[in-house]
Amino acid sequence: MLILSKILRKRLIPVAILLLFVISSCARVQTDEEKEVIAVVQKAFDALAAKDSAAARVSLLPEGQYFSIREEGMEVVIDGASHEEFFHRIASLKDDVLERMFEPKVLIHGRIAVVWTAYDFFRNRDFDHGGVEAFTLLKTTAGWKIAGTIFTVEHTDANESPWGPNPFQDDR
Repeated sequence: MLILSKILRKRLIPVAILLLFVISSCARVQTDEEKEVIAVVQKAFDALAAKDSAAARVSLLPEGQYFSIREEGMEVVIDGASHEEFFHRIASLKDDVLERMFEPKVLIHGRIAVVWTAYDFFRNRDFDHGGVEAFTLLKTTAGWKIAGTIFTVEHTDANESPWGPNPFQDDR
């Protein structure tokens, strides 16, 4: 029994160390540059919530574009506009809006970056839709800027976000 215990310890300890290494390498920490890129996207979300087109201009290239895709019954609807049009839409927003991203994934190569994230969108304190959003960014002399955005618009049967609780539930 003592011999079996020694053999198991000799084999289990290296396996346990290897397992810990694999688990820790999967839980990778974001680099400073990845955090910068995510911060630019968050600033765009904050500008939208504040209805502040001047703040949006800090994060988005005016000549950039965005596109959405959604299903309406059997039809696929694609909508889009330039960022310049988006700035005008922000300034004329009547509704209160909030957009949140979840577990963004970032890829960077030199002066280009992509952020892929799940998101949810609230209008007048109620869940409106969610989906997946992808941002392309360029690193300009003024820093990272969003060049383009594509996103899905997904409605659920339940009037709540599939990615988390309504942040306004406690305020009601």
